[in-house]
Amino acid sequence: MFHKVLVAEDLDTISIAIIQALGELSILEIHHAKYCDEAFLKIKRALHDKVPYDLLISDLSFKPDHRQDRLSSGEELIEAVKKEQPELKTIVFSIEDKSFRIKSLYTNLGINAYVSKGRDSIPELKKTIQNIYNNKNLHPSEEVRHALRNKSLFEIEAYDILLLKSLSNGLTLEDIASEFKNSGVIPSGTSSLEKRINRLKIYFKANNNVHLIAITKDLGLV
Repeated sequence: MFHKVLVAEDLDTISIAIIQALGELSILEIHHAKYCDEAFLKIKRALHDKVPYDLLISDLSFKPDHRQDRLSSGEELIEAVKKEQPELKTIVFSIEDKSFRIKSLYTNLGINAYVSKGRDSIPELKKTIQNIYNNKNLHPSEEVRHALRNKSLFEIEAYDILLLKSLSNGLTLEDIASEFKNSGVIPSGTSSLEKRINRLKIYFKANNNVHLIAITKDLGLV
């Protein structure tokens, strides 16, 4: 069984349940972090000390408070962690039900499994951990299977998410074009960006840019 596991979860009641489940699986080292930055630093420190984690279990949503964190979501945490430790096994344990977001976790972040919080989710989490450790084929829930086979989701790309995030941060087309050009993101011309935004407005049936950002925020895309 996995030797060293990190749980990134900000709710005590849920983290206690997860930690208890991990103990029942005879996992020897179980660490917990309530903040994404804290979890990331623990993973970096473990790598530096040459005692890396074997598994990360993370929620997606973390309630903001007085702290100013660089990483504020499970997606941002996993993305940062994968750059430091690409081989780290990762399970997302979340109440998230947006198909695009679930699909993105697999296709863009390369997670090993997604377990939906709810009734009987702890037994499902334990079973998932055992299957990943034993390299068994996982059988996703119907919710996950729907997300993975939904062909319409292929129309939204990582480029679109980056563009939407830039718009949500209040950047103008010129600002985004300059930022994309400096970062090597293609296409970066204002004309191409405008066409892409118009395509997104049609896709999400948005009346304007503000409406587009509101819709995509509700969907958990930005």
